[in-house]
Amino acid sequence: MKYVDEYRDAAKAKALIREIRRITTRPWTMMEVCGGQTHTIVKQGLDELLPDGVRMIHGPGCPVCVTPLEQVDKALAIAADPNVIFTSYGDMLRVPGSTTDLLALKARGADVRIVYSPLDAVRIARQHPDRQVVFFAIGFETTAPANAMAVWQAAEQGIDNFSVLVSHVLVPPAMEAILSSPSNQVQSFLAAGHVCAVMGWTEYEPIAAKYRVPIVVTGFEPLDLLEGMLMAIRQLEEGRAEVENQYVRAVRREGNRAAQETVFRVFEIGDRTWRGIGQIPASGYHLKERFARFDAERRFHVGDIATREHPACIAGQILQGTKTPLDCTAYGVLCSPRRPLGASMVSSEGTCAAFHAAGRGLRTPARPLAVLAGAGEEPR
Repeated sequence: MKYVDEYRDAAKAKALIREIRRITTRPWTMMEVCGGQTHTIVKQGLDELLPDGVRMIHGPGCPVCVTPLEQVDKALAIAADPNVIFTSYGDMLRVPGSTTDLLALKARGADVRIVYSPLDAVRIARQHPDRQVVFFAIGFETTAPANAMAVWQAAEQGIDNFSVLVSHVLVPPAMEAILSSPSNQVQSFLAAGHVCAVMGWTEYEPIAAKYRVPIVVTGFEPLDLLEGMLMAIRQLEEGRAEVENQYVRAVRREGNRAAQETVFRVFEIGDRTWRGIGQIPASGYHLKERFARFDAERRFHVGDIATREHPACIAGQILQGTKTPLDCTAYGVLCSPRRPLGASMVSSEGTCAAFHAAGRGLRTPARPLAVLAGAGEEPR
């Protein structure tokens, strides 16, 4: 793909690694809060190239993984209604609920469809006025503009058989929850470039100042991440705590104002429960009251659903960064991408799935350090 190879250049990667090693004088702990970044870090073995004592903790950056179990069970309850066409992105279909998942429900006859945009779901609702069409609206700030636009268009066009099951979560409150925890180990963050492309980074500035942590807005390719790590470590070594932007080709401080206006036309901020973490105040989007008729939870009366996580799954601790998949007794044994116990093993952005795909802790590990393949660099 054009403009990708230049961000995977082995010689440049080695130069960044040398510089990281040169400036590092003490142990540091950083966290990325983006599943895409986690996948690149683990797949390419970037964390294994860092100096001794410098760690990457993989935070709650996978939107599929942090979607609470009760929301998955609500989706299952709605999708089981024979009058419903339930639409979702494909990565949600295999996320296990308390008893089953959407893919198994589809196999049993439920009308569950994969769409590539919430606007596809609006189109389906227009084509099937005799059916209720529900879209599973999950994700961080990145997917919120399109979901807000779908609700707005349905309202403008009078499409009353369309609704959304909302499970939007916001990154800055999760970062604050991690930093304020008594068990916190994080000294610096790599902020998700796509979230900041929408929202900018002004929300991160008070966090950096309050908790004295460097925050570096970072892209997703190997060189992006290595440069982001270098920028964060340089701040730590110099005693600075600022917000810096590595992802200059895509992110501006103010973000995308048009996208933000679309979001806040439809959504308002409220408390939200995160899978494995619990409720974080003011950490999610909810439909404004004027759009309440498009709220699938209200329309289908699924507000009160009791849930139960699999007892062997420690995804909550993995999402908080206090444990890794290698600490889980079920990892690679009872739990695998083919038979997942928790959402972290389902999504390609989940930490467990990323570890498994890279072969970490498995009997036949995959060859790491793909970014340096053929460059004469071997694991330390």
